[in-house]
This record gives sequence, C-alpha cells and structure tokens, in this order.
Amino acid sequence: MLKTFLDNKPLFYDKIDYTRMPKVYQKIKNHLKIPKIIHLIGTNGKGTTGRFLATALHNLSFNVGHYTSPHILEFNERIWLNGACVSDEVLNTTHKQLLKILSKEDADSLSYFEYTTFLALLIYKDMDYVVLEAGLGGEHDATAVFPKILTLVTPIGIDHEAFLGSTIKAIAKTKLNAIQKDAIIATQKYQEVYTVAEEIASINNVSIKKFMTYIEVQDREKIEKIAENNSLVSYLIENLTLAVTALKFLNIEYEVENFNNARLYGRITQVRDNILLDVGHNILAAKAILESLKEFKYTLVYNSYRDKNYKEILTILKPIIEDVEIINIIDERAESVGVMQKVLNDMKIKNKIFKKIDKNKKYLVFGSFSVAEAFLKVLSE
Repeated sequence: MLKTFLDNKPLFYDKIDYTRMPKVYQKIKNHLKIPKIIHLIGTNGKGTTGRFLATALHNLSFNVGHYTSPHILEFNERIWLNGACVSDEVLNTTHKQLLKILSKEDADSLSYFEYTTFLALLIYKDMDYVVLEAGLGGEHDATAVFPKILTLVTPIGIDHEAFLGSTIKAIAKTKLNAIQKDAIIATQKYQEVYTVAEEIASINNVSIKKFMTYIEVQDREKIEKIAENNSLVSYLIENLTLAVTALKFLNIEYEVENFNNARLYGRITQVRDNILLDVGHNILAAKAILESLKEFKYTLVYNSYRDKNYKEILTILKPIIEDVEIINIIDERAESVGVMQKVLNDMKIKNKIFKKIDKNKKYLVFGSFSVAEAFLKVLSE
C-alpha cells in the first residue's frame, strides 16, 4: 500500500541530495510517457494559479493533471486529474507499477516528494497537459528534471532560506534557473527578481516575458467577470491573470465560464459564514492577506514553525487582528506556545489558546498546512 510505503519516508529533510532525482530520472525515463508540462515556480500563488489553469483546460475538453503540494487532509489532494482528486485505487495500482520500474535501492532512497513526483507523472501518462507545481525550490526541485513547454513564475519572496538562500537575489536565481525555454513572470514585489530574470534570460538563452505581454483589453474584461463570478480577492485575481497568460501562450481560446469553480481549497476559503481559511505561511502571503481583507478585523487562529519569520508576519497582519487564538499543532518544528504567547504579549496583541469556535466572532485561520489541518479537525468534531 502506498500509505505504508510513504509513512516510512520523512516529510522534511535537513539536507537534500540534489543529484539523486536527476540520476533516477535518467534510469527510468524510457518508462515514462511525458505529456506537455507547464511548470509553476515561485514563492506564493503556485497552487491557485495551477488550479485556475488546470480547471480551464479541463473545461475546454483537454485531459489535464495538476500536481500540487502539500495536502491539507488527504494525500490524494496532491494529484488532481480531470476535475477530481486521484482515487486510492489508482494510487495503489500505480505505486505497484512504479516499484517495478525502480530498483529497490532507488525506491528506498528517493525522498517523499521525489517519489510522489514520479508517481504523479506515471498517473498522468495519458494527459494532454500537466500543470506541475514545484515544491519549495527551482532548479534543484524534483519537478525540474522533466521537459517543459512553459514555466509560470509567481511572486518570489523570502522563504525556505536554508535551502534557497537568504536574499531575494539568491532565491530568485535558484528558482528562475529551472526555466528551460519559455517563461511568463507575474508582477513581482521585489525589483531584484526582474534583474535576475534578465540575467538568466541572457546567460541561459531562454525567453522570460512579463505577463502583460499577453493580456489584452478583452482579457482584462474576461478576468474582471471571472473574478466577480467567483468572488476573488485581489491576490487571487493576480494568480488568475497569470493562468490566463498560459492559455494565451498556447493559443487556446477561452470563455469566462471555463474558470467556474476553479478555486483551490484553503486559499481565502469561506469555511463557514464567520470563518476564512488560508494556508499562506510567509511574508508575501501575509501582505496579500492584509491587502485583501483590510476592511475588517478578525480573531486570528495561528501558529508557526520556529524557522518562519512569524514576528514579521504578525506585524504585517496586526492592522486586521482583533486578537489571536493560538492553535496547537503536533509537529517537532512548531514554535512553543509559551514563546508564541510572549511574542504576542510583547506586541500588545490579546491572545489565548484556541479551544472552540464562537459563532459571534469573525475568524481568520492563517498559517501553514498544519494549522489548517489542526483547525479543520476541531471543526469536524
């Protein structure tokens, strides 16, 4: 069973062997039928951009897969094809096929994400298009080894510094080096990203165009209507726009209706009338949330990993915070409740431990996928 196999692989690693995935791919690539891949790299917005694009392609009668990560409740969420999450039956059948292709040594050595990336590509063998979302990286990411027809670059910011670098320039270079031929870049918050893009385009002889190159007046009108029909906040409209540029690049005509019900769960999702849920967990995500929700104040249900810039994130969100309720997450990387309380007290933000929902409060659940998972479990009890 796939679940048992993956349970023996850690989800997170202190160090990653960047040579392993390319080596294994070279060994088994003749067993893989690679569809047309649209690669998604960046810091924020990869998931929603990918789901907008995949849904539109599916509604336009293409066979399409969308590989995204991490998942909130079930692993199946990571492998979406033709409008639905993959079934357990397909997962387990394909897992057996993959184990026959790989040597036991390679199967055991591959990381959780590396193995599931190969698994997804095997499941997607008959797709017309695959929207392939990078994990935390770029040129060294497991998804970067496959041939791509297009790369979409979402906003790049500071995150996962231990693996990507401590500056915007270093992070941008690592991510943008994943581009193989053609790329479209979204609006960036940091000018350094554009500078690095120009350098990489020249050095690697690749095309990196800004999104507005593809967006015409009629596209803006359609995007406005799609946003209205789907109640999209500002940052989701930016992600939608990047998805539209991919259709324009592919010379695929689209209509407003092709994007109906295309939102990815956990991105400004209205869980209940008084509860919004968002799995954003970094500075760029916090800024996007602030811009989208600045008209109201919320009880923030929150927690963070120790290696995240949570003090800065809370500082950014403070204008929309009424108070904070700290939710307990079972993860060795989580910051202690005591430290979190001290930080909030020092910031003069009212806080307490989250226990249950008060129907008279307006909640914003924001943080990692672990925060979302913990909250949703309480909500279902």
